[in-house]
Amino acid sequence: MRPSRVARPFLALAAVVLAACAPADAQVDVDVVWPGAEWDEVGRGDLAGYGWSPDGLQETFAFIRDSANTTGLVVVDRGRVVFDYGDVEELSYLASVRKSILAMLYGRWVEDGTIDLDATLADLGVDDVGGLLDIEKRARVRDLITARSGIYHAASNGGDDLANAPERGSKEPGAYMLYNNWDFNAAGAVFEQLTGRDIYDELESQIALPLQFQDWDRAAQRKSGNLEISRNPAYHMWISTRDMARIGYLMLRKGEWDGEQVLSRDWLATISSVVTPLDEMNPVDRRDGYFGYGTMWWVWDGPRATGPFEGAYTGRGAIGQWITVLPAVDLVIAHKTNSVYSRTTSWDSWQRMLELLLEAKGVEVEAWPWG
Repeated sequence: MRPSRVARPFLALAAVVLAACAPADAQVDVDVVWPGAEWDEVGRGDLAGYGWSPDGLQETFAFIRDSANTTGLVVVDRGRVVFDYGDVEELSYLASVRKSILAMLYGRWVEDGTIDLDATLADLGVDDVGGLLDIEKRARVRDLITARSGIYHAASNGGDDLANAPERGSKEPGAYMLYNNWDFNAAGAVFEQLTGRDIYDELESQIALPLQFQDWDRAAQRKSGNLEISRNPAYHMWISTRDMARIGYLMLRKGEWDGEQVLSRDWLATISSVVTPLDEMNPVDRRDGYFGYGTMWWVWDGPRATGPFEGAYTGRGAIGQWITVLPAVDLVIAHKTNSVYSRTTSWDSWQRMLELLLEAKGVEVEAWPWG
């Protein structure tokens, strides 16, 4: 029988304490594994032998308990859960992490020719409330999924950089990156138009079922938004933290799942690679950060993308949601703050968690990419 949800943070701490009592020379199997119906948590039984500092993870636990608003955290090393916190089974709202997941779903349909990334909105008959400008209709599908459409029409939902947008019609499609929910919502609408498939049905068939999501509920998925502002709704998703970790692990393993190529290796490499480098990000203050932008994934880029952050990327959403993949150190970190509690886990808290976790794994970082 699984422990109660309320008890799980305390069990995480207990695992750390027990591991501290393990023999210093204890070793565990470090072969890469895939989860079945449950995640393999063997790493938590012998953290020191698996290369993790029990004291370091205890410090991480204390930080989260005292300084963050985390409601779910799962850390996966080589396919095994080494640390979790909170209610990792709870289905709750995913904000912009939905975009990264949609990018994954695009691959099959791009590769079989159903979706032509160079098709323009004019070609597809796409328009919106009040009408799109002629220049905006020249935007291609690939411009939508890389946030480079040049379309600054209001979206049906907020939470983007539209307040920093140039004047409508002033940017040629493909020439200027701006994080705008209109692009992403339109990308969802175009996906459904061209494939004839509902996004949530595709999420179920392409990812949730092959990966054996533990908490998937198709009935919980629903779109939202003010359709008087834009006819394209937002396709938010309800996924548990431990199933978010499965998505991250599929990305880390380049689309392979237990011997089967579930998603295209080439496509996943494409969406997690930089399209807009750090020094071209907009608004300009984003160029002081550490992310460039790929295809609906944020990608570490520039001089700070070194050590454990080389080749790293993350899905990220408002309130405190991340699926972070660190290939250089074989880690996936899934984090969630449930919006129903009216709390947010800040960027600073997330960064500090990454620091503590990497330190607990014994990873040396020459200079943190922040501050």
